[in-house]
Amino acid sequence: MVKGRTGQRVRLYVRGTILGYKRSKSNQYENTSLVQIEGVNTKEEVAWYCGKRMAYVYKAKTKSSGTHYRCIWGKVTRPHGNSGVVRAKFKSNLPPASMGRKVRVFMYPSSI
Repeated sequence: MVKGRTGQRVRLYVRGTILGYKRSKSNQYENTSLVQIEGVNTKEEVAWYCGKRMAYVYKAKTKSSGTHYRCIWGKVTRPHGNSGVVRAKFKSNLPPASMGRKVRVFMYPSSI
């Protein structure tokens, strides 16, 4: 904590929920995930998030580099539909266990 600062900690990300993979009626494309960002409800609001980084943080059984927590990094690529859902590509495809779980959508990099 910085000396002289009081109050709540500042969160540098917004929460999102992983909905599933991009899919059609009969095929699913695991290389693209669908994410609903909290507070984003229209296609126009998605524009600000395009290109932003996101992280899926999860806990593993075994320790790796001193911690049980692991992270898969991804990026918002484009909107999906008209209700604020985004398509995202992750460094490695998200595991099926991640469906319905939270993801952190960071406020950087800024396109402005």
